[in-house]
Amino acid sequence: MPAVFYVVIALFLTGPLFAADPESPRRVSVGNRLSELRMIQATPGKLAALHALLRDHQIPLLEEHAVFTQGVFVPAGENPDQRVYVLVAAEGPGPMQDGWAGFRDDPKWLQALSKSEKAIAGKLVQQEGSKRLVQTYWSPEFTPLKSPEPRVFELRTYTCPDHEKQMALQRRFREHTMKLFEKHGMQNLVYWTPKDEPDSLTQLVYLLTHKSQDAAKESFSNFRKDPDWLAAKDASEKKAGGSLTAKEKGVVSEFLTPTEYSPLK
Repeated sequence: MPAVFYVVIALFLTGPLFAADPESPRRVSVGNRLSELRMIQATPGKLAALHALLRDHQIPLLEEHAVFTQGVFVPAGENPDQRVYVLVAAEGPGPMQDGWAGFRDDPKWLQALSKSEKAIAGKLVQQEGSKRLVQTYWSPEFTPLKSPEPRVFELRTYTCPDHEKQMALQRRFREHTMKLFEKHGMQNLVYWTPKDEPDSLTQLVYLLTHKSQDAAKESFSNFRKDPDWLAAKDASEKKAGGSLTAKEKGVVSEFLTPTEYSPLK
């Protein structure tokens, strides 16, 4: 499966932290915010039941255990693998771990899960994946708000040959790429690096938003032809001694759309 299937995002957020209800007064203090994006693959034919369980039970119960849902997404277009991505946040690794542990042992959750699985005569989840990341210090302020206009999200994972090239890649994004993305109609939402080695030394993961997939295609086409981008790319690769991303799966992209119950839209 593509690497993005297993992205579970753990990050330090710099913006307000919302629960399932964007108007919720619950917040997490600045400086310790840790988030997690969990990929859940539903058992074939059970995706609707999984959404109902997430919306009606998991999200509100996680909030009781101080783990707040930021966004819920599915792959744009067809979703043959019946995947769902759930982005949550808590006040650091300890509260995140304790929150999930308390949630999984919560009698209300166990009852809801049992009832759901009895209704479908089987398991709802076929597979889950996880991977933690921290937000970069140069990332834009991230706030999980609903846009008044429809938009599509793009999750991009870059893998570098080594740590030196990862640092060069971050520098190029910070000094050039982000501004050029905005110039060509793309919105930078948030940038992360993995928390745990070895990926912490080689990867960069980020979210963009576009008006549509067609708009994204046009934006990237114009971006790649931009003389400022070509100059920045050439200079950074010459200084680093080669391409900043790996030859095999150096760049992995997936378009995501928010569910109707996602705080981030």
